[in-house]
Amino acid sequence: MDFEALFSFLEQLQKNNNKEWMDTNRKWYKSLRAQFIQWLDDLDYTLAELDEEYYPTPGKKGINRINNNLMFHPHKPIYKDHFGAGLDKAPNSADFYVEVGLKQCLLAGGFWRPDPKTLRSIREGIDYNGEEFQAILDRPSFKKLFGGLYDDEKLTNAPKGFSNNHPHIALLRNKTFGVEHVLKREDVFQPNFKDKIISVYQEMLPFRRYLNNTVSV
Repeated sequence: MDFEALFSFLEQLQKNNNKEWMDTNRKWYKSLRAQFIQWLDDLDYTLAELDEEYYPTPGKKGINRINNNLMFHPHKPIYKDHFGAGLDKAPNSADFYVEVGLKQCLLAGGFWRPDPKTLRSIREGIDYNGEEFQAILDRPSFKKLFGGLYDDEKLTNAPKGFSNNHPHIALLRNKTFGVEHVLKREDVFQPNFKDKIISVYQEMLPFRRYLNNTVSV
């Protein structure tokens, strides 16, 4: 994957964020998209070899659209400033997300503001066995890579059906159960970039598997 060309394309796109420019440069975009999909396919194969529970996700299935959803976010620019994809993308599961972009490059996973049913299942899982989840979050190696749960909106009080005195009330108040590891742009160009992705994937795996177990029962 020619990441130098990818960043160059994104920089030009953000300076000319309109359909006319994209139409003129669509061959450039399609060439980079095809490269990115091929790169994702290789990563998908590698992760499947490492994780027996991995859900095969070809690059074409995992890659996100470069268009922003203007129906729900009308004030956003037409096109995104990054290439992103979700891997290990089983239905109703916490996938593994890869983003390479201008504002940020990151590796992430979990559930971002899940629907009420999924959120309820996660909270019930924490109610049943929050000690295991907290132990995952408290691992020094986990904290080093992710810090903690993604900082998003939280409830002021306990969710319905739970007490404010619950031993895991701080976790239960969360609306998002995800983590992210921010990368530097230089990391993307390093020969060991793929190895870094693998190490982050493996460290995140118990976290994602715990969440997936709560929503699969």
